[in-house]
Amino acid sequence: MRTLRLVIEYDGTHFAGWQSQKSGRTVQDALEQALHTLLKEPVRLIGAGRTDAGTHALGQVAHFQTEAALPTDRLLRSLNGLLPPDIAVHAADEVAADFHARYRATRKRYRYRIHQGKTAVNRTQVWTYYSELCLDPMAAAAHSLYGEHAFGAFCKQDPIPEHLTCHVFDAVWSQRGPELIFEIEANRFLRHMVRILVGTMVEIGRGTRPPTAIAELLASGDRTAAGATAPAHGLCLLWVEYPDGRFSAEMV
Repeated sequence: MRTLRLVIEYDGTHFAGWQSQKSGRTVQDALEQALHTLLKEPVRLIGAGRTDAGTHALGQVAHFQTEAALPTDRLLRSLNGLLPPDIAVHAADEVAADFHARYRATRKRYRYRIHQGKTAVNRTQVWTYYSELCLDPMAAAAHSLYGEHAFGAFCKQDPIPEHLTCHVFDAVWSQRGPELIFEIEANRFLRHMVRILVGTMVEIGRGTRPPTAIAELLASGDRTAAGATAPAHGLCLLWVEYPDGRFSAEMV
């Protein structure tokens, strides 16, 4: 058996998320069906993480095992020919048999985009926000995220994760024209974590919470006291890092 790694880009607009499920179109299902057609064998694809319905990726990583001897360059070309327009595979390589896309990942980085005012072209890639936000207090609040914390206040509670601790290496807001952009890098992320952080920091940017709210919520662990979950379509998985490097469509 060979173990192959894929670096995947997708527009999540018309997907019910990454993870295969009983109903709804998913990225995992589309890839597995294309691989089955190409390799003439059933394939089980394991991703670095599950993205929600509407969430995008420039650097999702997944692995699978196969008995097929097809060279990776030919597999890459043929696979892209079978995939729908909203999925692209940018790299395929053979890795050690014990490689695991999820458990061997050491860091991930996400980007969240907020567009202040109406936009047409980018409407499926950003959270369109019609109130004015103040960037400075949002940036100050993000500094509270650095280091190791329990993120119980910033995760989906059904079910409650067994392990709430994440180590954040970078968390920064920037502005590009009418867009406010948040990027966060950590060793792991909880479900809805980035979206709840963004939703809470938007309230800080509106002036309805102080910048100290993030630190207070980290200490309390109270999800009911945190902000609303920001829309999924503003979120994008940028890259996943492993001991042998970082993987993203932007880095191929």
